Amino acid sequence: MRGPRLRPGDRVRVVSPASFPSAEWAEQVMETLAGWGLRPELGEHALDRRGFLAGSDEDRLADVNAALRDPGVRAVVAATGGAGAYRIVDGLDLAAVRADPKPVVGFSDITNLHLALWTATGSAGVHGCVGTGGRTDESCRRLLFETEPITLWAEPSPVTVAGRATGVLVGGNAVAVSNFLGAGLPRLDGVMLCLEGPQNPHFDRMLWGMSRAGLLDGIRGVAIGDLTGLEPSVAEPGPDQVVAVVCERLGGLGVPILGGLPFGHVADQVCLPVGVDATLDAHAGTLTADSAVC
Repeated sequence: MRGPRLRPGDRVRVVSPASFPSAEWAEQVMETLAGWGLRPELGEHALDRRGFLAGSDEDRLADVNAALRDPGVRAVVAATGGAGAYRIVDGLDLAAVRADPKPVVGFSDITNLHLALWTATGSAGVHGCVGTGGRTDESCRRLLFETEPITLWAEPSPVTVAGRATGVLVGGNAVAVSNFLGAGLPRLDGVMLCLEGPQNPHFDRMLWGMSRAGLLDGIRGVAIGDLTGLEPSVAEPGPDQVVAVVCERLGGLGVPILGGLPFGHVADQVCLPVGVDATLDAHAGTLTADSAVC
């Protein structure tokens, strides 16, 4: 389920579902959106602070739901990730999403929102951010304003298993995906799973948990983004161990795997649509996905 593409003059709401941004960063996000001809608005509690969170769970949820319910707001943009979006997913106004689908933009901890919305409504979103410039902003703008598919080209990677497959692109931050074990994430039959992750020593445990729970049964393929800092062995950290873990845990699935894709916690990332049809071609080194809007 995709919302209509954005047009100049549309209102968009910038919210903080997880951690808080600095006032300077929030302003940069707003300026970028305004530069696209949009009319950005800052959520009432977007700059609140409560520990590591942008205010209370109730206030962060209220900001997100207010944006989802407002028919004049045509996209919802997370100012930043961090942690805490998982605390509000059970209160999302799913009826509003079904009645008026609109893209949610965000990555890292915002993957929790993408997964919750896709699981309940099949809605599409954008895994990425706004305000960093370069191809990150350009790819995000394209996914919101244009309806043509987008293609990501992978760098050469040893995390690759030959093949070609199609499926619905689902996933994002590996920590958030693993958080949904036992928390509503269905089996991923027919899904093209995308995974990336920031510095975390438990990637092996995450993949084992997903496999043990049967969530990986029936997936069509795996798209791997940035894995910088993922250390499957605290005693023996390093990229070779990361490759070994990915190949061991995912290589036996019998599906194509493409590593080296430029999404995730990497400078100048390419924003990725999620909840849309996609084709992975490991031989060509490409991941092609429908836009997040229609």
